[in-house]
Amino acid sequence: MAAAMPLCYHGAISRKECEDILGKKNKDGAYLIRNSETIQGAMCLCVYKKRVVYTYRLLQTHSGQYTLLTAGGLEETYFKTLDDLIHHYKRRNQGLAMHLRHSVKRKTAMLISEQKQPEQELPLPEEEHDYENAPESSEYVEVLPP
Repeated sequence: MAAAMPLCYHGAISRKECEDILGKKNKDGAYLIRNSETIQGAMCLCVYKKRVVYTYRLLQTHSGQYTLLTAGGLEETYFKTLDDLIHHYKRRNQGLAMHLRHSVKRKTAMLISEQKQPEQELPLPEEEHDYENAPESSEYVEVLPP
């Protein structure tokens, strides 16, 4: 089953692309979510404040809930959906450098599957031989399938 991601989810963009996008918006509280470049399966919540982009690691638990990694001493809060998490951090004084104010939307809709199916291995193609250009005295024999 696939769940629609929030419009502020930009997928696999780099940190540099993220900073460029938020810098062009140039509004304190502008934010987007992107895939983490360093931790597979994790995401980042990126928030713009005074020409600096603050990045928070966003993890999904085995039960499907979302949480932001917190600094020492802060209790982690869990959310059923990314939209719930975003709604929570739109409130002031929730531990971010700046509360979320301006969603930076991507251009197209994205779906993300909740459970990734294992990739199937495809058989390797058999080695191709150039029988057509083999010399006449060659011992190659063309065998046609039955």
